[in-house]
Amino acid sequence: MANHGSTTTGPVQKEHIFNVPNLLSGYRLLAFPVTLYFALRGNEQVFVILICISLVTDVLDGLIARTFHLVTRFGASLDNLADFGTYIAALYGVFRFRWEAVRPHVWLLYVFVGVLLFSYSVAWIRFRKMPGLHLYSGMIKASLQGVFFFALFAWGFWPWLFYLAGGWGILAYIEKTAVLFFLEDITPNTKGLYWLIKRRRTKRDK
Repeated sequence: MANHGSTTTGPVQKEHIFNVPNLLSGYRLLAFPVTLYFALRGNEQVFVILICISLVTDVLDGLIARTFHLVTRFGASLDNLADFGTYIAALYGVFRFRWEAVRPHVWLLYVFVGVLLFSYSVAWIRFRKMPGLHLYSGMIKASLQGVFFFALFAWGFWPWLFYLAGGWGILAYIEKTAVLFFLEDITPNTKGLYWLIKRRRTKRDK
């Protein structure tokens, strides 16, 4: 695996991009138009199955990549692109199938979409890249949102779970945006703002 963040001037080691996490992210990206198609057709049952599978792969790809040291820059970008597509499909599904339940609380959804788009915009303006960082807060966000969407379509709307998943998602994207302002380049497996500041202080004290 490539030595991410290295400042050496020697030849760059080629990334091994054909691995399980990237296959899961690739599946999620390819599943996006299919999932959206069934939502547009009003086929809620197939939509729910596909979106739940995508949300599970969103948790698994990052977990497997970290556990087995398979984190790559390509995989991080692929993961974020797949995430963006999954969000589009999931949000459309909410508006199509569960709008009446969500509508009284929709302001939180608008805030979430706003900070998400701002985070992606910062990454593109600063680095011309997708913001593939693999923060711990992002992994928790994916898990909470997966539980929320599953519960929403399986058992109905639970406001407390909506605010937990949405609120954590907003905080996760705020952290991601702050990290993007700190970094000199997008580096996978950054972990979080705390670890980034800690590394900077360690380097400064040496």
